[in-house]
Amino acid sequence: MKVLLLGSGGREHALAWKLKQSPKLKELIIAPGNAGTAELGKNVDLNPNDFDAVKKVAIDNQIDMLIVGPEEPLVRGVKDFFLNDPELASIPVIGPGKRGAQLEGSKEFAKEFMANYGIPTAKYKTVTPENLEKGLAFLDEMKAPYVLKADGLAAGKGVLIIDDIDEAKAELKTMLEGKFGDASKKVVIEEFLSGIELSVFVLTDGSGYVVLPEAKDYKRIGEGDTGLNTGGMGAVSPVPFADEKFMNKVHKKIIFPTIQGLQSEEIPYKGFIFIGLIKVGEEPYVIEYNVRMGDPETEVVMPRVKNDLLELFEATAAKRLKEHTIEIDDQAVTTVMMVAGGYPEAYEKGKEMTGFDQVKDGMAFHAGTKIQDGKVVTNGGRVIALSSFGKDFSEALEKSYKNAEVINFEGKYFRKDIGFDL
Repeated sequence: MKVLLLGSGGREHALAWKLKQSPKLKELIIAPGNAGTAELGKNVDLNPNDFDAVKKVAIDNQIDMLIVGPEEPLVRGVKDFFLNDPELASIPVIGPGKRGAQLEGSKEFAKEFMANYGIPTAKYKTVTPENLEKGLAFLDEMKAPYVLKADGLAAGKGVLIIDDIDEAKAELKTMLEGKFGDASKKVVIEEFLSGIELSVFVLTDGSGYVVLPEAKDYKRIGEGDTGLNTGGMGAVSPVPFADEKFMNKVHKKIIFPTIQGLQSEEIPYKGFIFIGLIKVGEEPYVIEYNVRMGDPETEVVMPRVKNDLLELFEATAAKRLKEHTIEIDDQAVTTVMMVAGGYPEAYEKGKEMTGFDQVKDGMAFHAGTKIQDGKVVTNGGRVIALSSFGKDFSEALEKSYKNAEVINFEGKYFRKDIGFDL
């Protein structure tokens, strides 16, 4: 099979690495890709949101499948674009259509979906400029801290958690006035849930599904989970507190009703559902849905999946996932994300990277990297994810940290406390 994979992050390098292991794979094109994916297939420089450019690559290379890594092309409707084009309609796309992608593209849509299908989540209210007074009254009913979420995609920055009621009210107004552009034309106010978070990943064909290994990621830039939010500074899998009893609840109360809800709404869905959960006491609640894999979670999930990933994708496209069971490696996998100095605020690109030949007992999944004059240089905030196996996450982390020491570039930074709360 000839496969086109959209995206350029550590997630896409991990997916490419896994796809490359399939005997079914004939050719892999990654668009735009990075310095790591260049070693596994052919990188093509394009913007994944430019569907005409995606079409040209698909047709010129006679691809047999499109796999969509990031959320934005899905929310913008890349699957619908393929389905509605006679030249592309026969090419299967791994990822939902525009309606299904609203689970991530609209916080309001996701909350209404959960309410309709009895899926446990925090109490909420959707606020627009027209019902601002009701929103302010709802904040008065809540206890601190106050959670404000931009309804639309805001590049992971659209969630504010605020301790002071007056500040929360002021921020609500600022958001509705366009703080996050169109994404915050509506704002979802949520009750704050106190607990410990984890991520659960499902691959579904709309009725059949397999549950991939769960993971826990670390979002803050600073140790002890302090400082600004990032795209993710590291991850571990499995998650020690996600025991069989807890995961049975997740399955019964969240995964199964989600799939049934999609069927009831007549939303065809072939792709990943990434469920951000919080464990409150012994109960799981949904924080959010995403319609693609997480990053850096993919970098710990994919190494633990023993199945042929391309075979699973073929079964997804053909609605035959019911015939498959997931096989999971019992070992732990951890990833440590190395980032550019200054990230998540201003940072420089183009710093030469060295030490890849010294990486042992692990995998270096490239994120913000590119090849320039024959050398690997930094090309983003999150630069490289170092994943390792171990009998438990402590042993795996030791290996990831050793590898973080040997890869060098000016201004490198990584958290040294991944897994501190487990």
